[in-house]
Amino acid sequence: MKVLKFGGTSVGTVESLRNVKSIVEGQEEPVIVVVSALGGITDQLINTARLAAQGDISYLDNYARIVERHHQVIEGIVPQALQLDLLSMVNPLLEELGNIYRGISLIKDLSDRTLDIVVSYGERLSSVIISKIIDGAIHLDSRNFIKTEKQWNKHVLDNDTTQRLVHGIFDDLKYDVVIVPGFITSDNAGDVTNLGRGGSDYTAAILAAALDAKVLEIWTDVDGFMTADPRVISNALIIDHLSFTEAMELCNFGAKVIYPPTIYPVFHKNIPIYIKNTFNPTAPGTCISEQHPSPEGKAIKGISSINDTCLITVQGLGMVGVIGINSRIFNALAKNGISVFLVSQAASENNTSFAVRNGDADHALEVLREEFNAELQSGTLSEITAEHNLATVAIVGENMKHTTGIAGKLFNTLGRNGISVIACAQGASETNISFVIELKDLRKALNVIHDSFFLSDT
Repeated sequence: MKVLKFGGTSVGTVESLRNVKSIVEGQEEPVIVVVSALGGITDQLINTARLAAQGDISYLDNYARIVERHHQVIEGIVPQALQLDLLSMVNPLLEELGNIYRGISLIKDLSDRTLDIVVSYGERLSSVIISKIIDGAIHLDSRNFIKTEKQWNKHVLDNDTTQRLVHGIFDDLKYDVVIVPGFITSDNAGDVTNLGRGGSDYTAAILAAALDAKVLEIWTDVDGFMTADPRVISNALIIDHLSFTEAMELCNFGAKVIYPPTIYPVFHKNIPIYIKNTFNPTAPGTCISEQHPSPEGKAIKGISSINDTCLITVQGLGMVGVIGINSRIFNALAKNGISVFLVSQAASENNTSFAVRNGDADHALEVLREEFNAELQSGTLSEITAEHNLATVAIVGENMKHTTGIAGKLFNTLGRNGISVIACAQGASETNISFVIELKDLRKALNVIHDSFFLSDT
């Protein structure tokens, strides 16, 4: 059994859906197919809800376009004999959605719970439609077996309940093709929740791991992972193979090929992931699996970046030699659901800097100033500061641990090109060197690093 996931661009048009149909019907073994909403629909659903909450009557035009888009897809690809039956399922869903928008418009309020319900219609609609496109497919609703619970005001997977429900449904199910909506879930009270933007990948990985799939295939609109963002680096190269560790590092630092939590469930079962292109299905793609690095391979596999970076610094001479300062910093942040993706500390212990998303920066400052109020008042700590308009860059590769001089080559390249490094970090595993620079230098940094490591013979 295999699990295949098709993203929004793969199910965005009638033409791309024909490719999906061909790929799925060409499989020689049973498959579970996880699908996203039609390309662009999730954003439309959210924007329409926000217009309705503002009392903007133009939400009706947006809603009409959502209805029209789904009807056009049905008319363009679903066999005529199946259209009436399909419309009898799709139109009630669209009517429900319209009623929800009217309710939002009347009360002029959009709660998180209501927004979760609104965005769920994207996958609910697409999965029902696609189940009528693919011969012999049956449709199952992921809300019935992918469950979440609340942690730090976020929905996270309730793994034990999910495992039990998945096995309860799939273990005795006879099928060739099962279509499952990605992204959407429910909590144990039955309320609609979701796994976050990009969560369809995660849905596919959860199912693949739970059911011991032979392989997980992520079908998207690129030929695989690339050595750098092709929108920035015109001569970026396809990476044919990544270890789970390398893929996770690249995903965590901005590579948007797959949603980062996707890797964790299949890693523990050693289920390989293939990144494939729906629009170029014969391309070999990128294989992600456990491997031992080859000494003959390149020192690094890829370069990734986060252009949404704020660097927060906690400093003061009173930190030196004091046990537990970092524990207090990161416990306070964790309790408030603030994610940190880079940490850098001076050897003297008089300052600790860490990177967060710009949107979390003000909250992080508030939390830390409250946590260290006594130290700030006494002067043990200096003012806690935040530096915005920064970017984080990471070079990734398991071969770095076998190659001397990587850090020297990296920082020499940056120095020769006038790019100043504000903070840097390297883990003991030596699979990642990450550093913070000014946002204005990001494009230049990516280009010179890529040339140095992938195009240079030295």
